[in-house]
Formats: sequence, C-alpha cells, structure tokens
Amino acid sequence: MKCFLPDEAATMLVGAALGRAMTQQHGFITLAGDLGAGKTTLVRSALRALGHAGPVRSPTYTLIETYSLSAGLIHHLDWYRLASDDELDSIGFRDLLAPGNSVLVEWPERIPIVAARSDLSVALSYEGDGRSLSAAADTVVGADLLRLWMTEIG
Repeated sequence: MKCFLPDEAATMLVGAALGRAMTQQHGFITLAGDLGAGKTTLVRSALRALGHAGPVRSPTYTLIETYSLSAGLIHHLDWYRLASDDELDSIGFRDLLAPGNSVLVEWPERIPIVAARSDLSVALSYEGDGRSLSAAADTVVGADLLRLWMTEIG
C-alpha cells in the first residue's frame, strides 16, 4: 500500500483507519521514518479510533506506553534509545507479543533482527510539503491487517 498524506489531518485519517482495522486483527507493526515524519501522529490517531481519550505521548524516554482498550492491550514502543535486542528482553518484549495484543514500534531500524519478525511494516517519509506512507505485509497476519486497513481507508 502506498499513499500520499498532504497534511497532518490526512495522517490522522489514515491512522484512525489503522485503529479500526486493529479492532479485527492484532499484530506486531513497525513504523519507520525520520524525526517528525508522523509516526506518533499515526499511532495517536489509531489509539483514538480504538477509544483512548487520554494523552498519547511518544515513548522515547519511557520506552513503552501500554493502553488497555476494549480491543485488547496496545503497546506503543520507541526503540530509538535501544542498542540491542538484549535490551528488549529487559523490558519483556516477548511477553508484549501475546495473543490479543497489538504492538506498534517506532524506530524499528535500531534493532533490525527483531523488526524483521513484524507482521506489518509501515514507513513514512517526507514528500514535498506532505508525507508518503507505504505499508507492506510481512506475515499472513500482516496481510489480513493490511487488507482490513485498506478497506477502512476506502
């Protein structure tokens, strides 16, 4: 999937569509992109669509923010400050991937060996005054999630 996001409002609409898709399919989703490309905006919009009304902070310093929603546990991680997969073990990353949970990871390129096991890979990049979003399924679960997401986008 590829789409152009001319502004923040478009990013929010696509993020909300992802959230609606996540009500039907959980998964491990990576979000790559430069600083300010819209990764956290996409996650924030997905969480809003899932019913979260409170603040959504970038987990740059906390490493992980967990949201308990009717769609299950949603874990939002930021790997920017991590140096190895050993550090993921210390925060219990494997446990986060339990059935019924969704895991959204910003800066997956910091630990590529683990990111390679994602269900869905999303990349945001600057394109003119807007952003370009591309998404690719890496597993059968990811293919289902991507199909649902594209359906929600319309």
